[in-house]
Amino acid sequence: MSRFHGRLTTVAFDESLQGTALEPTSHEEMQREKKCYIESYGCQMNFNDSEIVAAILQERGYGLTTDAAKADLVLINTCAIREKAELTVRKRLQEFKSLKKHKPEMLVGVLGCMAERLRHRLLEEEKLVDLVVGPDAYRSLPALIAEAESGQKAVNVLLSREETYADISPVRLNSNGVTAFVSIMRGCNNMCTFCVVPFTRGRERSRPPESIIRECRELFDQGYREVTLLGQNVDSYYWIDPQSQQATTFAQLLEQVARISPWLRVRFSTSHPKDITDEVLLTMARYPNICKYIHLPVQSGSTRILQLMNRTYTREGYLKKVQRIREILPDCGLSTDIIAGFCTETEADHQETLSLMDICSYDMAYMFMYSERPGTLAARRYTDDVPPEVKKRRLQEIVEKERIHALKNMQKEVGKVRTVLIEGPSKRSEQDLCGRTDQNKMVVFPKKHYRKGQYVNVRITGCTAATLLGEVVEACVPDMA
Repeated sequence: MSRFHGRLTTVAFDESLQGTALEPTSHEEMQREKKCYIESYGCQMNFNDSEIVAAILQERGYGLTTDAAKADLVLINTCAIREKAELTVRKRLQEFKSLKKHKPEMLVGVLGCMAERLRHRLLEEEKLVDLVVGPDAYRSLPALIAEAESGQKAVNVLLSREETYADISPVRLNSNGVTAFVSIMRGCNNMCTFCVVPFTRGRERSRPPESIIRECRELFDQGYREVTLLGQNVDSYYWIDPQSQQATTFAQLLEQVARISPWLRVRFSTSHPKDITDEVLLTMARYPNICKYIHLPVQSGSTRILQLMNRTYTREGYLKKVQRIREILPDCGLSTDIIAGFCTETEADHQETLSLMDICSYDMAYMFMYSERPGTLAARRYTDDVPPEVKKRRLQEIVEKERIHALKNMQKEVGKVRTVLIEGPSKRSEQDLCGRTDQNKMVVFPKKHYRKGQYVNVRITGCTAATLLGEVVEACVPDMA
């Protein structure tokens, strides 16, 4: 799995989006309009799902609020990848339960990956929620809300082999108006032993390419200048037209999106090392607006551990993929996922991970201690036998190694001129703007007369381990808006 890494973030419906809901036609109706608040945890796929939920609820007249205390409906879109995510969600549900004491008519619901496994406990034992909805059941939300309003406990956690929400235009939540995520497929067929996704999100199914192209084109017409194509494993995207029986591969889809406009940047996440092909790499090389950046999760540098993880490639096979990326895309940014302390991991296995990091020299990595998840193949087959203190020490060594490589790669950028898509003001100063290079490195530079949504050429003048510093050069790309 990959950028679907259990990182905890919170997204709430933005008050500024309220005007996009079905508008009440009178003051009396406005007084009755219900409000919804949502938080999302985990991977970008969860955030995209929340945008789908927002669209479904807006069609039923729900307004949007950033204040849970003002909401009639509170939803938490959950992540089950790591234990910490579940603990955070439980804490939030307890807080909402306290809030409900002062507003008993408020409904609280859990969406997403925790829904199936914890539905009984959350609904019946702890009585923390009123409805539980799995990732393939969001269309049933209005009916489930009606059930919960009548006093029943509402549940739908059924998985689907067909649902892709292809016909729903997501409401862009907390958007900068420049970059957007577009889901191209759902589910996962890879049975990595540490991962719950095949059990919480079901089997792989791809969206029709025309629906993806339509969504990307609409985003471009609305002023967005970058889309990231999302999937648990984008390289396995595969659509067969039911009429013509013509197949569309991921490389072909990537090309179709790139051809919408040369001013629409295209990214994707996540790739699986066993599936990324030369066809994809050559397509990336052919189109300047397909960003030269690949997230390629390795998880471990030890072939023995990779086999226990059921990753279906070896250390040598992974390194050959990286070598091929460097050959076809010499300037490509590369990031990864790494798990420290998987079952039976020895010190020798750990050293192989560190040595692989030296060979690949990643620009960035998502790094975690192994956390046994109930229901996974690893939980059934193996003993989580690496002591916590050993996991923690190994993770720290991995983190330190990643910082060294990240800083060195940033330092190599100094003196170069990079094209940057401006995403908005810098977090630290309104006098600076920020945006990303083709290789996904963040750049901060003086604002001057430039603005969000422009492409500018920036000379890199300095760096930290996480950010490039620069100044716009005179020969900048014209405004694409």
